[in-house]
Amino acid sequence: MIGVDEVGRGAWAGPLLVVGARLKPGRQLPSGLKDSKMLSRVQRERLFPLIMEAFDIGDGWVSPRFIDKYGLTRALEVATFSAVTKLGAQVTDNICIDGVQNFLHSYAFISVVTKVKADMSEPVVAAASIAAKVMRDAYMYDAAHNFPNYGFDKHVGYGTQLHRKCLQDNGVCELHRRSFKPVAEFA
Repeated sequence: MIGVDEVGRGAWAGPLLVVGARLKPGRQLPSGLKDSKMLSRVQRERLFPLIMEAFDIGDGWVSPRFIDKYGLTRALEVATFSAVTKLGAQVTDNICIDGVQNFLHSYAFISVVTKVKADMSEPVVAAASIAAKVMRDAYMYDAAHNFPNYGFDKHVGYGTQLHRKCLQDNGVCELHRRSFKPVAEFA
């Protein structure tokens, strides 16, 4: 089975990332897999190399500009398709997407299930969740060096009081999603 999860859907800044994960043949599940939001940063970063060793990973990144132009639903469709195709997914592969919406509905995959909180009950989805969170957070930590006035290393692009204050003081930067209402007032 391929497990799929996203990170960055509700962020005010930075990319959307969807990760697909499939356990490699003969590999054991690392212990401690669960929803990335239930783990500390240290726990996620400890599990990440174990996940990368045990799972094949496919990633689908979508830029803030794409999200602004085409919307979040289309961005999720494109990123999900990219993630599973990078894994070499076949139309008959079993795919489990965390959430309620099948973002592969426009494509030929025939065995897709959606499951709310799949990252809490399906280890392969939990692995995708953790990998996605670590990968996107690393991107935002790097972005903090290029955009030091925005606190990306603290809020990783999500809406917080600090992020709002940074927008008030500095306006938007190229990583911001101008189509998102909380950001639009500062554009």
